[in-house]
Amino acid sequence: MESPAISHATSHTASARSRFQRAALAVLLVLGAMSSEAQPPVRQVLMLQSLHRGNLPTDNFTGNFRVELDQRAGRPVNVVQVVVGPTGFVSAPEEAIVDYVRSIFLDRSKPELIVTVGGPAAVFARKYRQELFPDTPLLFASVDQRYLRDAPLRENETAVAVDNDFPGLVDDILQLLPRTKQVFMVMGSGQLGQFWRRELEDQFKRFHERLTFVWSNDLSLPEILRRCATLPSDSAIFYLTFGADAQGGAYTDERVLAAFRATANAPLFGPFSVFLGSGVVGGTLMSIDTLARDTADVALRLLNGAPTSSINVPPHRPDQPMFDWRELQRWGISESRLPVGSVVQFRHPSLWQEYKLTVLTTAGLLAIQSILVVGLLYQSRARQRAELESRKNLALAADANRRETMSALTSSIAHELGQPLSAMMHNAQALQMMVSANRASPDTIGEILSDIQAQGVRATQIVDRHRTMLQSHQMEKQPLDVHALIEESLALVAHDMQAREVELTVTLSSNSCVISGDPVLLQQVLVNLLLNAIDAMADIPPARRRIRIRCDIRKADIEISVRDTGKGLAADVLSTLFKPFITTKSHGLGIGLTIARTIINAHGGTIDARNNSDGGATFTVTLPRSAAATVVTESPVGA
Repeated sequence: MESPAISHATSHTASARSRFQRAALAVLLVLGAMSSEAQPPVRQVLMLQSLHRGNLPTDNFTGNFRVELDQRAGRPVNVVQVVVGPTGFVSAPEEAIVDYVRSIFLDRSKPELIVTVGGPAAVFARKYRQELFPDTPLLFASVDQRYLRDAPLRENETAVAVDNDFPGLVDDILQLLPRTKQVFMVMGSGQLGQFWRRELEDQFKRFHERLTFVWSNDLSLPEILRRCATLPSDSAIFYLTFGADAQGGAYTDERVLAAFRATANAPLFGPFSVFLGSGVVGGTLMSIDTLARDTADVALRLLNGAPTSSINVPPHRPDQPMFDWRELQRWGISESRLPVGSVVQFRHPSLWQEYKLTVLTTAGLLAIQSILVVGLLYQSRARQRAELESRKNLALAADANRRETMSALTSSIAHELGQPLSAMMHNAQALQMMVSANRASPDTIGEILSDIQAQGVRATQIVDRHRTMLQSHQMEKQPLDVHALIEESLALVAHDMQAREVELTVTLSSNSCVISGDPVLLQQVLVNLLLNAIDAMADIPPARRRIRIRCDIRKADIEISVRDTGKGLAADVLSTLFKPFITTKSHGLGIGLTIARTIINAHGGTIDARNNSDGGATFTVTLPRSAAATVVTESPVGA
């Protein structure tokens, strides 16, 4: 038998548990009510589609419309999509479709808005308006206004229609391809294709004197592709839509466009912006994105209670000329033919955007390689042009410097020519006196005439030597004896050395050495160095004026040095000595040493200058030896 105390405790515990359960249930009911109040009811939108998935304009419009509506509604929106058009040539009875649509909303609230997409859906909704929620606002969207022309909008109806300008796209084709004579029309064999063929045959009448239109409604897709692969060269393809072919086969736009791009031998055009990038060249296109955005704006206003009579949206028209750069390149269409204000897309491969990380490395390496190749080609051509220009400039500058040098040697020329001419005059006078005195024997006459002839030869050589220096000259390399070059250069300045009391020492090897060079230009360098050395000692006492020329022959090159005993070169001048217009002479132009370096560099050699430890400066010219020259042992001799 249970104890009373125990029975009382048990009863108390049970009572407490019951009160706790009631309190918890009340809390749950309150929280449920609060949650129900916090979540607004879902808005229902019925969307009637003209076509199944696969039609690019319809798919893009529907997707963009739903995204725009979700982002702007501020509360959940449930869009119920029902396709009312046929698939190929097979379709359900319209009454069954109506019953199916009504059954969707038996267990939920009726739709707050009905949206039709495309012409066939608009015709369907008008036909069954009374059975499909007649009190609900009806929005005709993405429908050509030709579908609505037979009857005005009724009460509780509005539209965001389009006014497709397909003849305008034909005008674009003729502007880009003025030689076009035939347009192959692709629009499928379904309801849309039949409707648009009737419409376009009338609209295209203005082109009949210039164009022939070939229609594909009675062909299967394989037959269409075969025809498009063998079109005449003056053809273009107009792709409107497809859906189904003459055999009832249903195809998506993406598949059909890809097949056209792979097989067609003529450029492909289409009227909608979503076709761009799928193989069409472009044109003045209907923007599907803009159409979807504006339709979402109208739908939101209707959902928020705006009466349909307050909404009047003008039909959308093609507005922006857009073209695919890749297709322009493929068909050789110049961008100069594009309409004013055209937007050219896809200048870079679309793979770059789709596979950025993968393509980045590959495209970067290819780009770098291409740039290097182009850069090398550009540098090679630039180098060739620079070499030609450099040769011209070298010749001009060398001629100017050579004339300046010869101007400085004027007294030397006069002295050199004066000696043989004076000897010739004295010999002639002596002969005349001997003949007058009747004391000229045949031997004496012959001796005097021989001497006159020798002096004439000498004068001729002097004139030829200076004339060679003065002639305009392009660099021409030939085998050249270095010792002969030095001797001829010294002959040109011999009088100046004698007039200025300069002592000369020449150290040459016992054997001659042959190099490949231009004798006139190299002689110009040596004469310039010798005259500079003479001028550098103008303020030095005559007893200390000495020039030493030395020629050292080595295995790979020869070295010619000109050493003077002047004051040397200032430190600030030494580093810029061979730059243009740098001179230590009050009467100099500062281009002689620049020309000298240019000439020596053109011969593959070097020229430099340094100060001597015991005073004066030394200029050294190094020239590569001719491949045919042999190495000789130097045996210095003085002159």
